[in-house]
Amino acid sequence: MNGQIKNRRRVFSGVQPSGDLHLGNYLGAVKGWVAGQVEKENFFCIVDLHAITVRQNPEDLRRRTREVAALCFAAGLDPDKCTVFVQSHVEEHAEGCWILNCITPLGWLERMTQYKDKASRQESVMTGLLGYPVLMAADIILYDANEVPVGDDQKQHVELARDIAQRFNNLFGDTFVVPEPVIPTIGARVMGLDNPLVKMAKTYSDVRGHLVRMVDEPKEIERSIKRAVTDSGNEIRFSDDPEKAGVNNLLGIYQVITDKSKSEVETDFSDAVGYGVLKARVAEAVITELTPIREKFNYLMGDITELDRLLQRGADQARAVSRPKLNEVKRRIGLTLAEGS
Repeated sequence: MNGQIKNRRRVFSGVQPSGDLHLGNYLGAVKGWVAGQVEKENFFCIVDLHAITVRQNPEDLRRRTREVAALCFAAGLDPDKCTVFVQSHVEEHAEGCWILNCITPLGWLERMTQYKDKASRQESVMTGLLGYPVLMAADIILYDANEVPVGDDQKQHVELARDIAQRFNNLFGDTFVVPEPVIPTIGARVMGLDNPLVKMAKTYSDVRGHLVRMVDEPKEIERSIKRAVTDSGNEIRFSDDPEKAGVNNLLGIYQVITDKSKSEVETDFSDAVGYGVLKARVAEAVITELTPIREKFNYLMGDITELDRLLQRGADQARAVSRPKLNEVKRRIGLTLAEGS
């Protein structure tokens, strides 16, 4: 399995340094990364090359890249147990992407749902937007990842990575592990507090009351959750009724944080009267969960030298895996390499 630790499945996850990480990012992705970092061999990548498919302010991009890294470490990712690195720090990703571009049919990229959606809203489409999924494929298959935890909106891109890996294997021989998309069953879709029918997203970060940022102070978290949309009833339980989407969202947040079953969650609120109690208890749970993360984040951002050292360590670890794989790819397609490289 190309150097994988025996009996440990390899996982690749990526997060863009665009906007502030919020409660949905944490419960839908980061919390699960932390929980799984011992059981599996994990690579966590801050995908700054993906971020530049849209124009970025250079200073803002540098700052946000460090902030996302600091939040990952603050949330519990341990550099002794997993690999955390910045995509652009490992040049194998961009080089591997070019090679994969050369075996990926254009039609595969043009039918990507996200590309069609974003392209329809732009007067001029940059090549990087079209090739975004190929870079994502390189991110994944250079590490022989078995699993890629993603939301529904990214599943099609992982399926394309599977197609590209299989195409390369068919053309040049067995080279890549074919990855599997893994969609979390709990916490995968935290909805907006202002609109429980819309997924909580950085896109709406400027909308008052939409989300809770991972670094929000307790009073701001409390205000945001108190404003959360519910309904005209007062029954606190999970329901299939679309009118109860707001209550379901709050209960789901509480469930993921407390790691309880639905019946246990409902028992916790069996004595509650009205949604004010629900919101207060959910806010308390969120504050308790995020406070130590915010405090460690502030510490790390106050010591950029140490943060950059951790990221350099992660890049070195990532390169130790991706470089031999890229060299194998080069040999298979006929590029010249020094003997033994």
